[in-house]
Amino acid sequence: MAEAKSKVLILYTGGTIGMIKDTDSGQLKTLDYDLIYSHVPELKRLNVEMTTMSFDTPIDSSMMNEKDWIQIAETVYENYSKYDGFVVLHGSDTMSYTASALSFIISGLTKPVILTGSQLPIGTIRTDGKENLITAIEIAARKNKDGEALIQEVAIYFEYHLYRGNRSTKDSASHFQAFRSPNYPLLATAGVDIEFNTAKLYRSKNSVVSINTKLNNRVAVLKLYPGLALSIYESIFDRNKVDGIILESFGAGNAPKDELMKNYCSDFISSGGFILNITQCTTGFVHQGMYETSSIFKEAGVIGGLDLTTEAAVSKMMVALGERDPKKCEEILRSNIRGEMTC
Repeated sequence: MAEAKSKVLILYTGGTIGMIKDTDSGQLKTLDYDLIYSHVPELKRLNVEMTTMSFDTPIDSSMMNEKDWIQIAETVYENYSKYDGFVVLHGSDTMSYTASALSFIISGLTKPVILTGSQLPIGTIRTDGKENLITAIEIAARKNKDGEALIQEVAIYFEYHLYRGNRSTKDSASHFQAFRSPNYPLLATAGVDIEFNTAKLYRSKNSVVSINTKLNNRVAVLKLYPGLALSIYESIFDRNKVDGIILESFGAGNAPKDELMKNYCSDFISSGGFILNITQCTTGFVHQGMYETSSIFKEAGVIGGLDLTTEAAVSKMMVALGERDPKKCEEILRSNIRGEMTC
């Protein structure tokens, strides 16, 4: 008996992977993904039943916002029972933000949501898009010996590597290997075979899928630098405009010992705001209080973000702030809820 085909939904949101060059004008235009087999005929050889969908108006990923994240999550949720896996085609520039956000918006995943894209349009001879697309679909369709999805989380596949979505960051605008996962191992590597790091795959404690669409985008990011004139950024600490701040500090969570900084943070938090302290460093953790220069944050009630990426911190803050209960918000920010940080 022939093995039953896995069903995979491919959602095109926009981005370079969905562009082809017009033969007359030479300009790039959006590919009609209903005609995907004519551009990637190799897909016909996969033992996968594929369905394609697209945003009504595909967008450049630099235009992505929380409403688009919700649209993607709702598409997955509404079609969850019909498919074994999902592939989201997305521009690479903000892919890590979207992958992180989806991991927090969707809970109870027991199926894969794989984001992929490309650095060169799929209609280009040297495109990286074909391999990224084909392997992303293979991974989304892959099951274990018990017939369960092997990947049960939001992930990014790019240039032979599978990353946990909320652990990823884009670090190259010119190389095909555009992403990395600074504080977490790869989930899989594609070579002659696809080798999965099964010990590091995420499994939800809750198997009932649901989505949380109450996001609050009143979030600011403040990156510290030597000689910072803090008064310039006073509006960031204005509770009439901002509910949450991502603070990118030095090293293990440090900042200049500055009374104004301490007062800004204390006043912001005492008035109901939340501040999450993450490191500017490529790898490593925030350990507030390890050095005297981070003690002002600990005293003010700033939450240490451990090894969160900026992308994960921003999207997690938006989801947490959607909770009206301050205690619930703080619990989310302090907890590892989707494998996004090392506790």
